[in-house]
This record gives sequence, structure tokens and C-alpha cells, in this order.
Amino acid sequence: MPRPDATATGSTPRRRDPKRRIAEIIAATERVIAARGVEGLTHRAVAEEAGVPLGATTYHFATKDDLLHAALQSAVERYGAYLDEWVSLRPELSAEQLAVLLADALMKCFGPWRDQQTVELEVYLAALHRPALRPIVDRYTELTTRALANYTDPLTARAAAAASTGITLGGLAGTAAPTRGEVEDMLRRVLLPNPDLPAPGQQDSTEKTE
Repeated sequence: MPRPDATATGSTPRRRDPKRRIAEIIAATERVIAARGVEGLTHRAVAEEAGVPLGATTYHFATKDDLLHAALQSAVERYGAYLDEWVSLRPELSAEQLAVLLADALMKCFGPWRDQQTVELEVYLAALHRPALRPIVDRYTELTTRALANYTDPLTARAAAAASTGITLGGLAGTAAPTRGEVEDMLRRVLLPNPDLPAPGQQDSTEKTE
């Protein structure tokens, strides 16, 4: 929606706030990425989405990569703040509780959080051919793993982070998203011991007695 630079009263122009303008452009860039993907990102598309002159986008962000990096950096910082708050509100969780609550969060990625999650996954795809974006991918992984490590061991946290990314990518890119039950079952398999497998060390001791 266009954001006029003049006030509604009289013709006195409103002083432009560069920080606000930059924030508007970055937010619009995220929306364009969510709707069109990285390949559909252009200065013109962002200017139209933000309701600002084309020159405003090129003034603050000279290249498409500048726009892209700023938007993705903003997204990952917001994600980190969300995870910090999520953990602070849940200082202690059992593995079962974590599986249930993490499933709740992932299901939102197929609904109200779809655009935000799409932007995140676009980072992974874009980083295949843009090495400069790979630190942002690493940051997403680090933030997720760090949050999950509050409730489980480091290796399981890494596995759950990888599983979460795979579940959301498959659900968003495939013909149908997984059901709530399917997501929870997959997370349980990662976070809880598999009852069909021997406990750690049990198999080794069994082999020694044979």
C-alpha cells in the first residue's frame, strides 16, 4: 500500500525518515521474495510493493544482491529473537512435550507463517549459487540448534533442526503438507528413543557375549 510523504493536513511535506524508509523497503523485499521467489526479486517490484519511488530502492540498495542480503539478514534476526522468547517462556520441557510443541510450530509454517517460512527456505536455495548467503543459512541452523539444545543433547538438537527444515521444505514444495500427526510422529522418532532399537551400548554387550 502506498505510504504518502505528505501529511494529511495542508501541503507541508513530511520530513522523510531514512531509517523508516529503509525498514519499509526491507519489509517489502521480504514480501516480494515470499510471493515471487528470489528470481522474481527486482528493484521495481520492491518499489511497487513498498509504495515508494523506484529511485528510493536503488538509492539505499544499489544492487539486487544488496536488497536480498538486507531482507534475509532482517528475517534471520527476527527468527533469532522469536526463538529466544520461545525458549524463555518454556525453560523446561520433556522430549515428549518438545515434540508436541515443535509440531505445533511447524504446522503454522503451512498456514499463518507460510510467507515467513518461504523466505527462510528461499535462503537455502539461493545460497546454492550465492556463497555470500551461506553464512545466513548457517545462522538459521545455529539458532535452531541452540534453541533445541536447551532441551536435549547437542547431536539430537542438530538432528531435530535438520528434520524441521526437511519437514517444512517438503510440506511447502510438495503437493500436500503433512498432517499434524505425521509431523509429530517424525519429531518423536528424532527426539525420543526408538523402542525398536537396542539402547546405546546394549548391542555391543550382546555381541561380546555371543
